[in-house]
Amino acid sequence: MGNFLETSPRPFNDKTKLPAFGGLTGKKLGLAISIVSTTGFLLFGYDQGLMSGIITAPEFNAAIPETKDNSTIQGFVTAIYEVGCLAGAIFILCMGDMMGRRFSIMLGAIVMILGTVIQVCTFYTKGSGALTQFVLGRIITGVGNGMNTSSIPTYQAECSKTKNRGLLICIEGGTIAFGTLISYWLNFGVSYTNSDVVWRFPIAFQVLFALIIILGMTFLPESPRWLLSKDRDIEGTYVIAALQAQSIDAEETTTEKRIILDSMAASTTGKTRFKDLLTNGKTQHFRRMLLGASSQLMQQVGGCNAVIYYFPILFEKSIGESRRMSLIMGGVNMIVYSAFATVSWFIIEKAGRRKLFLWGTVGQMVSMFITFACLIPGTPSAAKGAAAGLFMYIASFGATWLPLPWLYPAEINPLRTRGKANAVSTITNWLFNFLIVMITPIMIDRIGWGTYLFFGAMNACFLPIIYFFYPETKMRSLEEIDFIFAKGFTEHKSYVTAAKQLPMMAGNGAAIEQMMIQYGFAEPMPPESSVEVPLGVGTSAVDTKFE
Repeated sequence: MGNFLETSPRPFNDKTKLPAFGGLTGKKLGLAISIVSTTGFLLFGYDQGLMSGIITAPEFNAAIPETKDNSTIQGFVTAIYEVGCLAGAIFILCMGDMMGRRFSIMLGAIVMILGTVIQVCTFYTKGSGALTQFVLGRIITGVGNGMNTSSIPTYQAECSKTKNRGLLICIEGGTIAFGTLISYWLNFGVSYTNSDVVWRFPIAFQVLFALIIILGMTFLPESPRWLLSKDRDIEGTYVIAALQAQSIDAEETTTEKRIILDSMAASTTGKTRFKDLLTNGKTQHFRRMLLGASSQLMQQVGGCNAVIYYFPILFEKSIGESRRMSLIMGGVNMIVYSAFATVSWFIIEKAGRRKLFLWGTVGQMVSMFITFACLIPGTPSAAKGAAAGLFMYIASFGATWLPLPWLYPAEINPLRTRGKANAVSTITNWLFNFLIVMITPIMIDRIGWGTYLFFGAMNACFLPIIYFFYPETKMRSLEEIDFIFAKGFTEHKSYVTAAKQLPMMAGNGAAIEQMMIQYGFAEPMPPESSVEVPLGVGTSAVDTKFE
C-alpha cells in the first residue's frame, strides 16, 4: 500500500511549464477536484433516496419476504446502511490521517462497488438467507460511503481557495439532493417493468458514480496540507504551486506554504493523537470538534431523513395516497428539494453560515408544526395541508441544513485535528441517521401526527445553540479561523463576538502572518542574512529540485 499512497510529482504542463496533475493546473485543476468530490456526494444522495421506492415494491418483497408489510424490518433494512456508514467513518477516524484524503476516497468507492455487487446478486430460495445477504451488502456499501463522506469535505476544503471554499462544499452538499432526485425518478421509471429490474437496476446504477470517483482521483493530487503535515515537503509544495498556477518558487507558493506550516506547528506538535481532540487553550480543539459534530447531530434529529427516506411511505400511511401517486409526489418533492438546494450556492458567502443555520431552523420548525396540525383532523382536505408542510420542510432543509453540516466541520477545525474531528462529525451524522431512519416508520405507525410534533420541537431547541455558540466563518481562510478562537480565548469573550470583531484579511498573506505572530502562532522572521533557516519550519525556503 505504501507505493500506492505516494503522490510523486507529475509532469509539468507542456504549455505553461507549471506544475500540473493530469495536465491540469490552477482553475482547471480546482474544477476537476470539485467535479470528482461532487460526484462522491451525488452518490451519497442517490443511495439516500434509493430504498424509498424499493422497500415496499412487490418485486422486492417477493425477493426478500421478511420486508413485506413489516415496518420494523423495513426500517431495519433501510437503516442498517447507516451502521455501515458509521463503521466507515470510524475507520477514517482511526486510519484516515495515515492513508491520506486521496486514497481514503478511492478505497471508499471500491468498497461501495463491492457492497453493490453483493446486493444485486441476492436471490431468494427457501433457506437461502436472502435477507442476510442483502443486509450484508447494505452494510458494506455503507462502509464505503462513510469513508467518502468523512474524507471528501476535508479534501475539498484543503484544496480550495478562501473565496470559493464555502461555495464548492455547498455545491457538494447540494448535489446530495440531485442524487436523491435521480434515485426517486429512476425508481418510478422502473416500477413499470413489473420484474426484478424494479430493484436490481437502481441498486446497480450507483456503480457508475463510484467508477467516476476512482478514475478521477487517479489523476488528482493529494491535499497539500496533508502532505505538509506528513513532512512530504517537496510534494506539498508542488501541489500548492499547481493549485495556484504558480511556479514552485513563486512568492504566492512560498507564502501559502509558510502559513500552512506555521498554523500546523501552532496547533500542536508531533503526531496527532486522539487526546488532542480534547484539548482547549488558544486552539480550542475540543470546542471546535463539538461545533462540527453538533451541526451533524442537529441535521439528523431535525427530521430530514424522516422525509427523504420515507416520503412515499408518509404519503401512503399519513396522507392516504396510492403507492403510484406516492412515488410521483416523492419525485416532485425531490425536484423541489434539488431546486432549493441550489439556493445556498448563491448566498452562502453573502448571508454566511450563522444566518443560514438560523433561517433554515425556523423554516423546518414551522413546516413540521404545520404538518402535525393538519394531520390531527384526519380528513383528506386537511391532509393536503400536511403535504404542503412536507414540501415546505424539504425546501427549507435543501437551502440550508443540507450543505451546511458538511461545510462547517471541514472549515471550523484546525489542520492538525481536521481529519479526525471531521470523522467524529461524520460518525455523529451516521449514528443519529441510523436512529432516525430506524424509528421513523415505527413512530408513524404508533403515534402518527406526533412524529411531526416531535421533529418540530427538536428544531425549536436548535435556535439558542446556534445563536450563542456558532461563530461566523464566511470569507475566512482556514488559518484565519484559528484566530477567531485564539482571540476569544485570550480576550475572554464569546467566540461569536470574536468572529465579528476579527478584521477580514481577504487572503492577505502578510496580514495573516502578522496575526500569527500577534497570537503566538509564529515567530517573527529574522533578517535573512543573519541566520540560515532550515527548510520546512515555517520558512519561505522551497526546494526547487524534483528528482
